[in-house]
Amino acid sequence: MNPILADINYYEPWWMQIIKAVVIFAVGLQIIPVALMMDRKVMGRMQNRYGPNRVGPFGILTPIADIVKLLTKQQFRPRTSIGWLFVAAPLISIATAVAALAIVPFGDVQDIFGTKVGLYGVDASVGPLYLFAFGSVAFYGIMLGGWSSGSKYSFLGSMRAAAQLISYEVSQGLALVGVVMTAQSLSLVDIVKGQAGMWYIVPQFVGFIIFMVASFAETNRPPFDLTEADGEIIGGYNTEYGGGRFATYYFAEYLNMVVASAMMTTLFLGGWWLPFGIHPPGWVDPIVVLGKTIFFVFVFVWARATLPRLRYDQLMSLGWKVLLPLATLNALVTAIVLVVTD
Repeated sequence: MNPILADINYYEPWWMQIIKAVVIFAVGLQIIPVALMMDRKVMGRMQNRYGPNRVGPFGILTPIADIVKLLTKQQFRPRTSIGWLFVAAPLISIATAVAALAIVPFGDVQDIFGTKVGLYGVDASVGPLYLFAFGSVAFYGIMLGGWSSGSKYSFLGSMRAAAQLISYEVSQGLALVGVVMTAQSLSLVDIVKGQAGMWYIVPQFVGFIIFMVASFAETNRPPFDLTEADGEIIGGYNTEYGGGRFATYYFAEYLNMVVASAMMTTLFLGGWWLPFGIHPPGWVDPIVVLGKTIFFVFVFVWARATLPRLRYDQLMSLGWKVLLPLATLNALVTAIVLVVTD
């Protein structure tokens, strides 16, 4: 008997699960060069310069050149580092990012060659909990990277990163409570289906803003990019990394940005639904989801080119004194409204 993926009332053959896993991994890795190019080109235009324009037509092969350059550099590590942990830390970061991408629904169940196939890796019945579980594991990738380097500077950078991620993960989780209560389900597929009449960005606008700001901090993106300590002499938790291992951390950061954009699309922007409850043909569903995801990637780049970096005390104050109370209030108000209107 073929294994069931979730409570979806149909079975998928084992070979279909393998194909979906490969496709999801390939799509995630293909989006990373696009995000890299957007980061540089959009920032260049916003800052009245061209951006990269030498490698390939219009510079579109620049990310590929960067990847090849990093992967072909000689690997090294400090003598004081812990070898296997030093190697494993960046792998943990990239693995957790790919695992989180597996629950993003790119479309509803489709009939492909006589086999029912869900256009997602897995429809977990506890989707948000799955997401935050792997987000918590990703914390170890950063923490172990700094600690195993055998450098006090890297270790201090990883401690600072840990405090930042833990602080904003609380607000990010509470921001989803309103969505879960409104949809009456923890399944991301059900949450998307619940937005057929109205996208949740409308009734949960406060939760959306909190989730988006927290996502900036969770993915180490400006103006919350204090984990890399770009304004200091050292590079934060990844100071001692170079070559392919640094590229792995670099990939994980951009893939996490893509995952955060896809989650905002799923939770607040209707997933595969078009405005006014229009459901496009099944084969268009992934295109709609990817289009909305790219829009949020643009917002990430826009913020990077616009906002100045916060001080660390401002970062922590915003998380604990502003976002956390707002997220709690949003969940409370949502619960009251649902009870009154039921």
